[in-house]
Amino acid sequence: MDAPDCSGSLGSPSSPGPSGPPGSPDADGMLAEQLLRLTRRLHRIQSRQLEPIDITPAQFRLLRTVASYDAAPRMADLARRLDVVPRAVTTLVDALEASGRVRRAPDPDSRRVVRIEITDEGRATLRSLRSARRAAAEEILAPLSADQREVLGELLSALVDGMPERRC
Repeated sequence: MDAPDCSGSLGSPSSPGPSGPPGSPDADGMLAEQLLRLTRRLHRIQSRQLEPIDITPAQFRLLRTVASYDAAPRMADLARRLDVVPRAVTTLVDALEASGRVRRAPDPDSRRVVRIEITDEGRATLRSLRSARRAAAEEILAPLSADQREVLGELLSALVDGMPERRC
């Protein structure tokens, strides 16, 4: 495996990297590996930041998703939005409910439907989590100049915007 590039620069998109010219299978494979390593590093840093708050990244994601709805969502809505099986949502809601961050509430229109509401404790947790997430991003982005961050943001937007939406 090649040694990581520790120069901190993004490099020139037109110059060949150690694995071949841009767009070649070797270069694309190296880019994929670098993105994967960066994602893992970000996950480790974020997990470390979340540990004192006593919440997992998956619980954080669910809490953020619940808060994004105008009205309390159903479990099925959450599963669809998160692209997970409903059982996974149940487990996450159980943990968040036990910590007082969400509560199950009956649907006023259907006795069979349960809605998930965020509590004041959940909102306070989200504020703490957003600060932890910013700190993790700052740690990851520290080697980059403001101009490099802007370019990276544009590149990531192009990748995200270019991805087809997943439909269940």
